[in-house]
Amino acid sequence: MVFFVFLLLCVGRLFFIQFFRSSYLTLIAKKQHNQLVELEPRRGAIYDCNLKAQAFNMSMDSLYAVPGAIKDKEKLINQLNTILGSKRSYLEDRLNRKKSFIWLARKLTPEKSEALKKLNIKGLGFLKETKRIYPNSYLASHIIGFSGMDNIGLEGIERDYNKYLKGIPGWAIFLRDARQKKLDIWEKMVVPVDGEDLVLTIDEVIQYIAERELDKAFKDFNAKGASIVVMDPHTGRVLALANRPTYDLNDSSSASKDSMRNRAICDLFEPGSVFKIVTASAALEEKKVTEEDVFFCENGTYRIGGRILHDHRPHGLLTFRQVIEESSNIGTVKVAQLLGPDKLYHYVRAFGFGSKLGIDLSGEISGMISPPRLWSKTSITSIPMGQEVGVTALQLASAISVIANGGQLMKPYIIESVRDNQGRLIKQNKPVLIHKVISVDTAMRIKKILTGVIEEGTGKLAKVAGFSAAGKTGTAQKLEPNGTYSHSKYVASFIGFSPAEDPILTIVVIVDEPHPYYFGGVVAAPVFQRVASDAIRYIKGNELPIEAMAQ
Repeated sequence: MVFFVFLLLCVGRLFFIQFFRSSYLTLIAKKQHNQLVELEPRRGAIYDCNLKAQAFNMSMDSLYAVPGAIKDKEKLINQLNTILGSKRSYLEDRLNRKKSFIWLARKLTPEKSEALKKLNIKGLGFLKETKRIYPNSYLASHIIGFSGMDNIGLEGIERDYNKYLKGIPGWAIFLRDARQKKLDIWEKMVVPVDGEDLVLTIDEVIQYIAERELDKAFKDFNAKGASIVVMDPHTGRVLALANRPTYDLNDSSSASKDSMRNRAICDLFEPGSVFKIVTASAALEEKKVTEEDVFFCENGTYRIGGRILHDHRPHGLLTFRQVIEESSNIGTVKVAQLLGPDKLYHYVRAFGFGSKLGIDLSGEISGMISPPRLWSKTSITSIPMGQEVGVTALQLASAISVIANGGQLMKPYIIESVRDNQGRLIKQNKPVLIHKVISVDTAMRIKKILTGVIEEGTGKLAKVAGFSAAGKTGTAQKLEPNGTYSHSKYVASFIGFSPAEDPILTIVVIVDEPHPYYFGGVVAAPVFQRVASDAIRYIKGNELPIEAMAQ
């Protein structure tokens, strides 16, 4: 009788389990034997214009733990501490969590991964993840930027084009055995969609040449900062862009905010005498002067509008051509007076100053130029020579390109194309004309004058052996906090292009607070000369710098 009652109870229990508890128990079984794993997509690579990789992902092991399956946690913590170098408090916190899956270390080096695998400890496991690698370290860091641990872009192009690069994650449900060991069998799977690749306009070799020379000037002249932009004047393609200070893309966590700032597009400064190309171009375009018109430069001291203008050395009578070649402030202001405020302002804006140029990098600023109605009585004596106006290095590169290409303002760009992982074209950027600034005739005449700046004027140290060049020097006093011009802090600059008769590239060099020397012709012009010399030889295929070939 007792046995019969017991049998009825067992049958009843089985009936209850089968019809009322089956869903719940099935769920528990699935949790024990199934593991949902996110499948990481391949993050798109970043290439230079010659398809040399600047950023790509490498597969690496990541360590996880199942805390409930670990018997001797204290012993494991000691072992992990020795291999990983992690803090004990971190490991204790992770391993004592009531979870079935926790990360202990992500994207391990091969050496650490191998050492951990040799421990062969139950409760530890490995999943493959990818780590972003930047093979050229510091090169083009302000363009490329970096991504974080989860392959999400945090700076530069990595952030701005994250939607193209990141891809779409997939997932899979893997089966586990009774010991919770993952089997190489999945129940369901959604395949991840890989990210798309970016091809830049940057040329790795020209970028290297530009950074090498900028770095040398930055260190030799004890500068606070420096920027360089190398551009194809006919298309607006940026061939190189760099800043100092800089940082290592593979060690971005130790970089300061200052070293990460893309000064070439986000730093505002008064340009000084390089801005005289605007005044000169406007005067010729409006037929206010000819190259041989003569101006009296007051022997270096000129009282006008309640202020006294000085030249860096005294000049008497100078032709208009010589005014620009010798960078006479007084002569330039007298030319600007022939133009008047409205015409001068029109050409300042036409050359791209006071507006964003629309480069495909975040952080670009518009610069600063006030309309004539807000000018003071002395503005007409300041703006023509690059005071009371704020510009960026990129704007100067676009402006000098107007002279080089025959009078057109081109939109600068740095993304050449977007491609899928099979190399198929998704998006292609092409040159964009913003507007016509000056006539071809005016551009040719200014080009000859700027050639004279290098041959006979203040830019002699910018002469490029074997090639002609044209350009303009600049030495601008910086403003002190009280609004007066400093006598110890300067911005040295040089803008130019080469070869002069058929320009291949334009180059802008900006050096912030160099010392003890601070003249643009001494500090910045030699950088232009060395970059132009090596870059043109590389482009023409005649000679590749030894250091560049080693890259």
